[in-house]
Amino acid sequence: MKIPVKTFGGGYDIILKRGALLEISKYLDLERKVLIVTDDGVPESYSKAVASASKTPFIITLAKGEKSKSLESFALLLKELVKNGFTRTDCVVAVGGGVVGDLAGFCASAFMRGIDFYNIPTTLLSQVDSSIGGKTAIDFEGVKNIVGAFYQPKRVIIDPDTLKTLDARQLSNGLAESIKMAATSDAELFELLKKEPLDIDGVIYRSLLIKREVVQKDERESGLRRVLNFGHTVGHAIESLSDLYHGECVALGMLYMCSDSVRKQLIPLYERFGLPTKTDLTKDKLDSFIRLDKKASGSSITVVYVDKIGSFKFEVLEIK
Repeated sequence: MKIPVKTFGGGYDIILKRGALLEISKYLDLERKVLIVTDDGVPESYSKAVASASKTPFIITLAKGEKSKSLESFALLLKELVKNGFTRTDCVVAVGGGVVGDLAGFCASAFMRGIDFYNIPTTLLSQVDSSIGGKTAIDFEGVKNIVGAFYQPKRVIIDPDTLKTLDARQLSNGLAESIKMAATSDAELFELLKKEPLDIDGVIYRSLLIKREVVQKDERESGLRRVLNFGHTVGHAIESLSDLYHGECVALGMLYMCSDSVRKQLIPLYERFGLPTKTDLTKDKLDSFIRLDKKASGSSITVVYVDKIGSFKFEVLEIK
């Protein structure tokens, strides 16, 4: 299934197909030097599948986890590109979750002022959210995604078969982002998430349609795209102060920014998927990190508030 995404720079396609990784040469131009970026939490066979289809592959395997989304890792990738004589006609391919995609995309955006970037997300969270839209970034000085760029991929390949190696917690981590999009924009998706058995392909598809619609209307996050930040303002603060996964933190963040009736509908879904429903972090600790949020403007920050499933509004909060 091909899902076209129209952007200011011309757009790209999302390929959603089971087994796509095994026939990757059909979808990507790999007849050149290819830097394949992955981490040690991703099955080695995934990056090797891309390498075997590439003319001149180079694989960099990072340590899994948020700590790899750093200035040091960014420099490591750039050194690899320079050392191996990459030019503007070559490309970078991310094979992994959001950390790998954000880092590899940012590297591609900066090297020679931009070379081709392909994203092959292998976690549910990256498949439904972070792999599309063109946001690339690294963390710096303890602040998540504080250094980055908008840089669209040339193509995104989503193969749901890669999810079979994920544990239940990682799947739930990704489902949190689909819950987020359903809560703000798609009451039917919210109902789909309640059904047994879970139609994971359907959840991915409907989530992608929401993300695409928002990104096409607001590529640079000047207005509507801020809806995708539902749960992220508090969620990023929790993430900076805990060992919880990103989706788990977003799930907690949503509970701070919704009506009582919405909260009563969210919590049963969280419990079904094993997502946390409370945190021990104090308001003072959270506020200190919210003030550093890149979406803050002066003494205020715009947040997304959900009063009813399937709809949202923006609210401006003062930051003391």
